[in-house]
Amino acid sequence: MSDGNLNQLWARALLEELVRGGARHAVVCPGSRSSPLAHACATTEGLRVWSVIDERSAGFFALGLAKQSRVPVVLVATSGTAGAHFYPAIIEASLSQVPLVVLTADRPLELQGWGAAQTVPQARFFGEFARWFVDLGIPEAHEGALLHLRATASRAMAMAARAPRGAVHLNVPMRDPLYPTPGELEEKHLSALAREGRPGRPLTRIVPAVRQPEPRVLEDIRERIRATERGLIVCGPRDENDGFAEAITSLAEATGYPVLAEATSQARFGGGPFTVSLYDAMLRHEAFAQAHRPELVLRFGGGLTAKGPQAWLDGSGAEIVLFSDEGALFDPTHRALRVVEGSAVAACEVLGRELSRGLGPWARSFLWAEQWTRAALESAFSEDATLTEMRLAHDVVGAMPDGANLFVSSSMPIRDVDAFAPSTGRRLRVLANRGANGIDGIVSSALGMAAASGRPTVLLTGDLAMLHDVGGLLTARRCNIPLTVVVVNNDGGGIFSFLPIAQAEQTRAHYEALWGTPHGVDFSHAAALYQARYRRPDSPAALRSAVVEGLKGGLNLIEVRVVERERNVDSHRRLFARMTAALGEGPWL
Repeated sequence: MSDGNLNQLWARALLEELVRGGARHAVVCPGSRSSPLAHACATTEGLRVWSVIDERSAGFFALGLAKQSRVPVVLVATSGTAGAHFYPAIIEASLSQVPLVVLTADRPLELQGWGAAQTVPQARFFGEFARWFVDLGIPEAHEGALLHLRATASRAMAMAARAPRGAVHLNVPMRDPLYPTPGELEEKHLSALAREGRPGRPLTRIVPAVRQPEPRVLEDIRERIRATERGLIVCGPRDENDGFAEAITSLAEATGYPVLAEATSQARFGGGPFTVSLYDAMLRHEAFAQAHRPELVLRFGGGLTAKGPQAWLDGSGAEIVLFSDEGALFDPTHRALRVVEGSAVAACEVLGRELSRGLGPWARSFLWAEQWTRAALESAFSEDATLTEMRLAHDVVGAMPDGANLFVSSSMPIRDVDAFAPSTGRRLRVLANRGANGIDGIVSSALGMAAASGRPTVLLTGDLAMLHDVGGLLTARRCNIPLTVVVVNNDGGGIFSFLPIAQAEQTRAHYEALWGTPHGVDFSHAAALYQARYRRPDSPAALRSAVVEGLKGGLNLIEVRVVERERNVDSHRRLFARMTAALGEGPWL
């Protein structure tokens, strides 16, 4: 077959290998220098192409696709500063182990350093946050060069998917002509292997190492479990969709250990009977927290979002074993005695063998506390129909059907979901950008989750995060991606009201301008701009109805205006106090 010109051949070979290595999605930003790459994306069989205008949004959209699918996603930009806009998403990909293959088109060597338009040094653009970098060099109709290109593309897919996963950066310089040209490229001197690779499979298949935890270490840990009744299983943020909830449920039943399951752990919603959700409120009860200090903690996933429970675990004096799927370490206070790398699901299966402690007084005490705090939470909400931020998080989750997706923004939304949305019998997939914990790119990340899954998806976000990435709604409209966006509008940075800076005498005169940051935006105008259906519920019932209607399809924007930021702090404290008081004075064991 003829590719018309050398750039077309080069780009086709590159994309063929990426697809043969497993890529199924490509996010392409418009540009001239990247035209051969864009055309190859559009014409390579087996690749779904998403056109996103803004590179910053595109980076997070690709991140969302890859977080959901767990397969490397191809991300394409033209030369110059275009690729630099991917940087925040690549930082997040690195810190939360999300696989991406980033292709930045570039000008040829003779245009570098002499003021040519859209030309900047692109080597190692993303510094330490790229797992691997290769400059592919100028395309050559040369046997060795094409084989090297194909092998490098195969390796790029393997590197992105290898633990710890992350972004791989391939820089792709090209000379004119950048567009398909008439005539035939002379390819007679190239072998079929160089021209076409190995149809149906990568040129070079890199087989990953078996990621099974060390058996002897697991045997030792199992003996510690056998000898220790006061143990906990703690599940922090974790993106994998690999049967983790079922594995944790089996391990809990075998060990008799309660499971403290964070909202984004994939072990809370649809988890088993040992699941504890409202531990933040429970552990604010000093006597309860003291009486329930564990002796052994099995930790999975990242660190807990809530500071109090994480500090309680770190200060408990327990032996802490950290299970790390990706080789990443989440132990900033250095309390873990051991870190066990490899599949967490496989570790659970091995640890639970020959154990059958079941539900004993230790676990029953935690589960009773969960019931009492939940009853206090539901009672408080039944007595007051005010749409507070806590009620909003609780009711959005409560309105979602089995099998749906929830993406949660950093700052207050993730904290409120974690603290006030207890486990249900419905299985929900809950994701958040908890690597760098930023509020940028949230809309685009949620759209990626929705696009990759094809399932009903809700985004719960704060107003500032929404303003950061409101342009992401353009991708939803252009690509016809259904999404229901619930915006918590407290007119500014609500989380800062919980911090000492809000009360500091020295900063009081500047607090609103620099931290509170009121904006006065009416989000109905954003909905109109991007042709989203808009609702502004003023009661819990109206909110639940709006979420249910939104999940029927299309782009929906639900704006919920909540109480003033100062009152919100007091509301949180009063609700936590009521939930905590429900535990009484013991004894609990």
